[in-house]
Amino acid sequence: MKSLLLASTLAASAAFADGPLPQGDPITADTIVDVAEMTRIADALDGAVDAKDWTLARSFFTDEIRVDFTSLVGGAPALIPAEELIAGWSGNLTAEKESFHLRGNHRVTFEGADAAMLVSRGYAWNRMARGGLEENGGDPLWEVWGSYAHGFVRTAEGWKVNFMAFHATAERGNTFVRNTPGL
Repeated sequence: MKSLLLASTLAASAAFADGPLPQGDPITADTIVDVAEMTRIADALDGAVDAKDWTLARSFFTDEIRVDFTSLVGGAPALIPAEELIAGWSGNLTAEKESFHLRGNHRVTFEGADAAMLVSRGYAWNRMARGGLEENGGDPLWEVWGSYAHGFVRTAEGWKVNFMAFHATAERGNTFVRNTPGL
């Protein structure tokens, strides 16, 4: 099951990157609560990141998570401890750097009773006053639009994210703001 889930999450990540979002499965009386919970978790994760509530953000993940942010940062997809992902986010998005994440057009496809893939469109905004200094590019803002994929597994604690990918389709603004950790 684990290798099947890994193969399907990687295939889903590649598929959503280059085309329209999958339509997802129809919502039924049997799936409505699960779909609502996965949507809530994806949205709450954005809220936790923007609030810099790293304990809450960590609570949405399994202990290890497969990540693919290669469209933004290069490299290769990786399997990492969730703590490593949170450490990276918290090291970049410190108090000096504001962020705002927004997502919509959620679509859930079930891969059995205990696994699912949620895809959505997303927007992220980062603001850092230092970016507005002439020597740092002169613009305090950086924005990105794209598609997210979140793989979910049902655990004893409820649905948890075990896969997360972002495929950027457009960005603008100062890459100094994107690339420079806040103080």
